Amino acid sequence: MDSRPHVLSLIPLPAMTREALAQRYQLHLAARGLSDPVDALVPLDRIVAVVTNGTTGLSAEWIQQMPALRVVSAFGVGYENVDVPAAHARGVIVTNAPGTNDETVADHALGFMLALSRGYAVLTHAVRNGQWDSARAAQPTLCGATVGIIGMGRIGQGIARRCAAFGMRVLYNTRTSRSDLPYAHESDLLKMAEQCDYLVAACPGGAATRHIINAEVLRALGSQGFVVNVARGSVVHTADLVHALQADVIAGAGLDVFEGEPTIPDALKAMDNVLLTPHMAGRSPAAHRAQTDVLLASFADALQGRRPAMVIAA
Repeated sequence: MDSRPHVLSLIPLPAMTREALAQRYQLHLAARGLSDPVDALVPLDRIVAVVTNGTTGLSAEWIQQMPALRVVSAFGVGYENVDVPAAHARGVIVTNAPGTNDETVADHALGFMLALSRGYAVLTHAVRNGQWDSARAAQPTLCGATVGIIGMGRIGQGIARRCAAFGMRVLYNTRTSRSDLPYAHESDLLKMAEQCDYLVAACPGGAATRHIINAEVLRALGSQGFVVNVARGSVVHTADLVHALQADVIAGAGLDVFEGEPTIPDALKAMDNVLLTPHMAGRSPAAHRAQTDVLLASFADALQGRRPAMVIAA
């Protein structure tokens, strides 16, 4: 009889993570989250640990259906849809893995900026279709441009360092300024957008940041400005963004996250000044190894009565 503890994953996991968990635990996969057809296949009364992320989360209702649950771990940084107060009320530890994929996300954001400014996607299509001469118009460069970063946590700082290395002026928008950083703070998002060539979202999701990039902010960014979102889909008002792109209110967008993902508006798919990636900015082999290490340590500590390193406060 297999006496190993039961672990449930509510998200797709890298092969290395699945294998590592399966070696230590009885692993149950519900990679699209919990739903009625899946519930019968998962021994909810025996689950001691859950793997999730900020998008999928774990509700109070499901926490109550897992009487043996002791730890919930977000595979990455975000945990906005995990009901942390409900977990703590049950004595369940909630952890995440900050710092494990910051550099990967920052690379992705800068890649969006380069590809949008230099027109890589459009130019590749043009060259493939024999439009060599007509595609050689001058394209903007990052050097000398201004970037405004919403959020200045680990990822925001990584983006800022990269932008500064490219000779960009760096602004950032947070509730309070950081005296330890060499970048210009702007508490008013509209005022920052007015100064930007690139507006990059690198902030947490949740109610406080829902739709903060909206029609008014996009108008302030202007017709030469680009939006990049490597934060959460909820940060951008999708309908406002679509309208701004269709009406040439802004120049383009690079989006890794979407409201209602994986469903994406057809209008965004049809625009050649929009780059789309499938919520994978934080995915790299190095990031997956680091996230797996933190996840395994969190589970081992919590299930053996120790306090994990990355506990989320109530």
